[in-house]
Amino acid sequence: MSHVLSIEGLRANVGSREILRGIDLEVCSGEVHAVMGPNGSGKSTLSHVIAGRPGYQVTGGSVTLDGVDILAMPAWKRARAGLFLAMQYPIEVPGVSLVDALGAAFVSFGRSPALVPDLLTREADRVGLDRRFLDRPLNVDLSGGERKRNETLQMSVIGPLFAILDEIDSGLDVDALRAVARRIEAATAESGLGVLAITHYNRLLHELHADRIHVLSGGRIVASGGPELAEELETTGYAAYGDDKVGAVAGNGHSAKPVRPKIDDPFMDPLR
Repeated sequence: MSHVLSIEGLRANVGSREILRGIDLEVCSGEVHAVMGPNGSGKSTLSHVIAGRPGYQVTGGSVTLDGVDILAMPAWKRARAGLFLAMQYPIEVPGVSLVDALGAAFVSFGRSPALVPDLLTREADRVGLDRRFLDRPLNVDLSGGERKRNETLQMSVIGPLFAILDEIDSGLDVDALRAVARRIEAATAESGLGVLAITHYNRLLHELHADRIHVLSGGRIVASGGPELAEELETTGYAAYGDDKVGAVAGNGHSAKPVRPKIDDPFMDPLR
């Protein structure tokens, strides 16, 4: 069965500042769409708004999954509907094991948590995550690369309809990048996973082959194309797509700094 994640005219603010200024995007089952752009262009905001992070105000447009409005849902219902967010900075969750976290997710999906241990072992091997990490509290004492492998493992065990990857390539060495990207790409063929991958760099797309590339600048999609667009960006950078547009988000003539809601929530970047 084919599924569709559709974003139409999406606008969103942090406080009084408008970050997303009319995003139109559609991802179907089995497709990989990459969103690229400079810092401050709204890429992470897009992922957080879709996933339901608190602190953003949607002021216009819609996000639907198979025609169902997900913006009206809390984050946990969006996850149960089939969305998965791989965070740029996965956080530690002391006292909660990976088995327990995914077991609880399985219960919410109406699946048996008894399935989790075997699935974890199998998927750990596929992404190259040492099995001894499976017994640790979630992400505790893991390196940045190990956390990204762990995010990919969780995605694979849960089996969502759509995965939103917020710079999953950051902090990965060449081997880890290859393992993570190839597992995600395999999921597009094996289960029809739809992927929205947010990245700065073409190196992710050398391993995770995108069907469509979108350039996000100043809160808008200003260009879309095939894989050749990513190759062009690697050569020319983002200057041709309007630093002035990016600056408009900040209200000055310079590139905008990323804006984050100042709240305590589980999506918060711990390094900022």
